[in-house]
Amino acid sequence: MPDIILRNVQKNYGAGSPNAVADLDLHIGDGEFMCLLGPSGCGKTTTLRMIAGLENLSGGEISVGGRVVDSIPQGIFVGPEKRGMGLVFQSYALWPHLTIERNTDFGLRLRKVPKAERESRVNTVMKALDIEKYRDRYPSQLSGGQQQRVALARMLAVNPGVLLLDEPLSNLDARLRLEMRAELKRIHAAFKTTIVFVTHDQWEAMTLATTIAVMNEGTLQQRGTPNDIYERPANRFVAEFVGSPPINIIELAASGSDPLERAARDYLRARLGAAADLGSVGIRPEALMLALDDAPVPPGHFRHGASVTAVLPTGGSWIIEVNCAGRVIFLTTTESPTLQGGEIVTLHARPAALHVFDSHQNRLAGVDDALARVA
Repeated sequence: MPDIILRNVQKNYGAGSPNAVADLDLHIGDGEFMCLLGPSGCGKTTTLRMIAGLENLSGGEISVGGRVVDSIPQGIFVGPEKRGMGLVFQSYALWPHLTIERNTDFGLRLRKVPKAERESRVNTVMKALDIEKYRDRYPSQLSGGQQQRVALARMLAVNPGVLLLDEPLSNLDARLRLEMRAELKRIHAAFKTTIVFVTHDQWEAMTLATTIAVMNEGTLQQRGTPNDIYERPANRFVAEFVGSPPINIIELAASGSDPLERAARDYLRARLGAAADLGSVGIRPEALMLALDDAPVPPGHFRHGASVTAVLPTGGSWIIEVNCAGRVIFLTTTESPTLQGGEIVTLHARPAALHVFDSHQNRLAGVDDALARVA
């Protein structure tokens, strides 16, 4: 399967308007499951459409499997039908008057694939996606999840080198979304296809992707594995976008008089030096711990007093809301808490659990190793 390389790719829809995609450099590896993740309007769908050939570049170059398919400097443009890609939209776009079997082999018939090969490919993908038993039915007789499988089967039957998916699960209910995530993981493992998947759902990206590219306002914020993105966010935007409940952010402005801000600033300056460019620090809810009734806090932990304001069960875990110097802080636990509203506690966190960002909102260089050494 081919890899995809975007070099300095830009997309602009008119003079005076901001770039929908700006100076994007991205490498999507052979056989990779890449998720383009970001909020609405960040440029992820535009990027997918440029890879597919449905949008012309305003600048830069795209190559697939070593072949340049779109280049402004070289004046090259390869049409979408010649790029060897399959595209599945948010809408399933199934033919309502054709059976499931005929929908699945539609692309093969257009390519005039011989009957025996066509039937073999259709049987293989229908069996893999567990839709063989529906082959004589029509799309209106299937559920949303089953229709989604047919749309995927139609693309997989033509054996595309690259499969492009534009928020294909957004029309499904929660249970079907979960089932289809597992299905997509299985499809990727079975067919080894290079997949580019667009979503604004962080959990979809975290559970599906081998690699995530986080975008915002047309620019690439971070590319990495799901663990990289979650555990070492490159900047404050990535840290705040990924995670539920969201990361707790404490500002570290030198003029801040908030007791929690002052305590966090003093803690970090004592460990990183007075010259460190401190902008803010983030602590994920699951990294925060509570000490009750003057219980000892491990040495070296960041700590601050708080009072419990609410305990919210979510089924299998609990979200605890506390008031910390007038600020709402959230933490999570998988153990049933025995806390009451108004109870006084001590919040604390390991030094290595602190995500420190500079005044430009980028991850502070070298800080992770320094905090990891704190006893």
